[in-house]
Amino acid sequence: MTDAHLDPTRRHDAVLIFDVLDGNPNGDPDAGNQPRVDVETGQGLVTDVSLKRKIRDQIPLLHPDQPRYKIFVEADTALNTNIARAFTATATPVTKKTTPDQRRIVQQWLCNEFYDIRMFGGVVSTGNGNAGRVRGPVQLTFARSIDRVLAQGHGITRITQTTEKDIAEGGESTEMGTKWTVHYGLYRAHLHYSAPRGTDTGVTPDDLATLWQTLTNLFEHDRASGRGEMDVKGLYIFTHDDAYGRARASQLFSRITINALNTTPRTINDYKIDTTDTEHAGVILTTLVG
Repeated sequence: MTDAHLDPTRRHDAVLIFDVLDGNPNGDPDAGNQPRVDVETGQGLVTDVSLKRKIRDQIPLLHPDQPRYKIFVEADTALNTNIARAFTATATPVTKKTTPDQRRIVQQWLCNEFYDIRMFGGVVSTGNGNAGRVRGPVQLTFARSIDRVLAQGHGITRITQTTEKDIAEGGESTEMGTKWTVHYGLYRAHLHYSAPRGTDTGVTPDDLATLWQTLTNLFEHDRASGRGEMDVKGLYIFTHDDAYGRARASQLFSRITINALNTTPRTINDYKIDTTDTEHAGVILTTLVG
């Protein structure tokens, strides 16, 4: 019998909680790589794109060179090359004026080949052939910190010069830079899985098991000095007993509360995460971390 949270024919809504200590969880390139913040509330932000990247990067580690677990959105790989492969593999005419049936055939090949297309969807109409758009069953929100975060810039130096010209011209031997960190922040994000769309893209129990495993270990294989210490502190999955769902996601999410125990929280122990009032008819809560 498949565990409830691994059943792709049922709807799932999940809460992901993680923290950062002395690190930059998601720099903003438009702001000198400073940690992203809500300018009105001062709460820290981590984009859904950043979280999905961390999931994608773990797939080759979990399923090296395995069929169905290639990654579509990957560094040093042109998207149009993979789209062209799909047209070739399915013997579909390469044209912008594809029929719905032709687009469906190409999309099915892409979903079967690439884990991230199968789970997150994607636009696959950018090549010479138009394969349309795949609506993925998994959607992630931005992560938002529970409280305000303090982003601080730290001046750093290095004694190595950048170019030979710098040395020849006798420039300064010490070069300056800035490293941005958040002293501490506890972040919360939400995830939604649509069973009808999962059926459409061919999601299996193994696919869901892989998703939950990557979220459990989201930062374990993504260490970097600039990100400091990041760790998943909670992963709570609400599983409905049917494909459509027994409650609105907001109803379920509101039953997991996080409150600071003092005015300057600096560790997870400075927060109380309450999951005691999470019962709802037709919904099962599975706690994977917490």
